Amino acid sequence: MLDRMFSAEAVEQALWILRNEFPMAIWETVYVTVLATLFAIVLGLPLGVLLVAGEKNGVLPLPKPIMSVLNVVINLLRSVPFLILMILLIPLTRLIVGTSVGTVASIVPLVIAAFPFVARLVESSLREINPNIIEAAQSMGASPMQIICRVMLPESVPSLISNATIAITTVLGYSAMSGIVGGGGLGQIAINYGYYRYRYLVMLIAVILLIVIVQIFQSAGTFLAVRLDKRIKKK
Repeated sequence: MLDRMFSAEAVEQALWILRNEFPMAIWETVYVTVLATLFAIVLGLPLGVLLVAGEKNGVLPLPKPIMSVLNVVINLLRSVPFLILMILLIPLTRLIVGTSVGTVASIVPLVIAAFPFVARLVESSLREINPNIIEAAQSMGASPMQIICRVMLPESVPSLISNATIAITTVLGYSAMSGIVGGGGLGQIAINYGYYRYRYLVMLIAVILLIVIVQIFQSAGTFLAVRLDKRIKKK
């Protein structure tokens, strides 16, 4: 197998694909990952805030049935495997973007799969806040929205950024799996060439590039989280 993988013909084919198809695949992967993560944050951030603020002892208590439904919906969406979710969402994807195949179409299932995950990450970040800070804001007469926007979210920024990094790397992994149903990007190259055509060197290159992209996202997220963490003394 290794002999075939690194044969002169296999290397030549891999280099041709690397020059002609990988640049667009890398762009598609980054584009889909970033855009889907942004949409997931737009949906997941308010839900995560509600999961904490809407509790019985929260700053904005909500009726228990609403909180129960919210938790059940989030847990249900998180429990469905991504590949199955993509298939289930084909009608919705076709309704929104006009097609169920391609790079843009993969964004819909990615957002649906990621926003419940983001909501739980936001919830965990907000629960790390010192309750004394919230109590101090309440004692000064701050409204619930003021506490959420000016106390809870700013205090949890480093943790939110760290969790956003986890979210974007998770979405990146999902985007690679979307290649199975024609989602485009590095995942589709790995599937089409590595799995269907037995060009394992191409698949290896695609995996290496995915690892590099993950490292870039992780390093950038860690850097921002450290820079914005007020608890760390800046030199």
